[in-house]
Amino acid sequence: QVHIVESGGGLVQPGGSLRLSCAASESIFSVYDISWYRQAPGKQRELVAAITRAGTPNYADSVKGRFTISRDNAKNTVYLQMNSLKPEDTAIYYCRGFRFWGQGTQVTVSS
Repeated sequence: QVHIVESGGGLVQPGGSLRLSCAASESIFSVYDISWYRQAPGKQRELVAAITRAGTPNYADSVKGRFTISRDNAKNTVYLQMNSLKPEDTAIYYCRGFRFWGQGTQVTVSS
């Protein structure tokens, strides 16, 4: 059965940190690269970070130096460590593997 489930979102103050998790089924995790996207109200969904099966990361310019994507192959899970969060990082964050998407997790950065 195919599934992708995100977790770890929440409310955090500017400058704070959160770690998002993306748990995927083996059939997705072992075959495809995994990506994190986000969508803010009134804006298009945008790519935040991606990681290949070999573990090579790639980041949007807006998050370079603040976000870190990693994967734990034993747990079929990809993480997105988000540091130095800004109000403009507020969005619903989605995990994607090929054409499969999770339901999203809300991240709100506000004082």
